[in-house]
Amino acid sequence: MYFATESPVWGGGRAFYDPQASGRVLARAHLVTADQFADIAAQEMYRAPDLDLDLEEVLTRGRAVLGEGRYETLVCAGQIDDMPVLTFTAPWGIDDVQWVPPSAAYVRFLAAGLLTAGAWDLEAVASYVAACPGATGHWSADDVVSLLSERW
Repeated sequence: MYFATESPVWGGGRAFYDPQASGRVLARAHLVTADQFADIAAQEMYRAPDLDLDLEEVLTRGRAVLGEGRYETLVCAGQIDDMPVLTFTAPWGIDDVQWVPPSAAYVRFLAAGLLTAGAWDLEAVASYVAACPGATGHWSADDVVSLLSERW
């Protein structure tokens, strides 16, 4: 995961996934229908929510580029219980764009989501988020722990 571009909602860098980058990505999965995924993707792409999203290419090839904008590239990151793990990200890679520090509210939101997955403890989540490109040098693991302590 890395942070880039500027979110008008969160006021800082947005989270992106580069499947070609080395390392691992901590994530939270949600079981949704194809229609629900299409609706979520349309919202993130600033498209009409009635978009009929064709998932054939991403399911067969692992990637489908629907446009040049952020979150307009669909990626199949693997499977859980024989079900595809789909996400959306940017068509560019981690080293192709300037990293942008995420806002406190966004860091808190992402880290809290990872924490509620129950797979990692507070220190692991805080260290992970603080080490992501864009966050490094702007957020320390202690800073992330403090943000989460404010919420919990």
